[in-house]
Amino acid sequence: MPSNAFQFSPADAAAFSRKVARISGQNIQECYQCRRCTAGCPAVQDEGNFSPDMLIRLVNLGDINAAINNEMVWKCVTCYTCGTRCPNNIHTSRIADTLKKMVKESGVEPLKPNIAYFHSSFLESGVRWGRVNEAEFMGVYEMKNILHLVKQKKFKEIYDEIIQLSKFVWRVLKQGRMHFGFLTSKGHKEIKRLKRQHQTSNKV
Repeated sequence: MPSNAFQFSPADAAAFSRKVARISGQNIQECYQCRRCTAGCPAVQDEGNFSPDMLIRLVNLGDINAAINNEMVWKCVTCYTCGTRCPNNIHTSRIADTLKKMVKESGVEPLKPNIAYFHSSFLESGVRWGRVNEAEFMGVYEMKNILHLVKQKKFKEIYDEIIQLSKFVWRVLKQGRMHFGFLTSKGHKEIKRLKRQHQTSNKV
């Protein structure tokens, strides 16, 4: 983010922070900005408001636009280091997941479309089969990503993406690490049911 200025919105702060807290299951009002989460976060960069503590501050201030367009939402690797280091057991990764969901359900284009496509493709494959089938997951992800680039008329990036993908697939094939079978877990119907239940009980 280019600016360190925060926008405090009294009208939105309470409602927005309560909604994020409810869906994520995190009591973000207990954050007192000690920054222990940021000190251990592997995704943090040295510039801008791209850190776990800044993400929580943006939510508490009601700066909705800055919160959902924060790089931490999309670059969080869900390692849960933030929660294990936090003296109040706040998992910022769960807050990031909640904001991803808000972006998806609002129809707003995500800050990092390729990361959003990766998440959705991974989840769709897991829910469909009860486990992630690598060939299908990668194929769906690349299709979504390339279609997005076509709409943006970024043909040079499409070419680079195809070349990089070809090299990657060739490497993993040589190492015998790509599996083309479609395996299904016995509990895949239960996974679908739990996903529907979660969506019903946690509507944003």
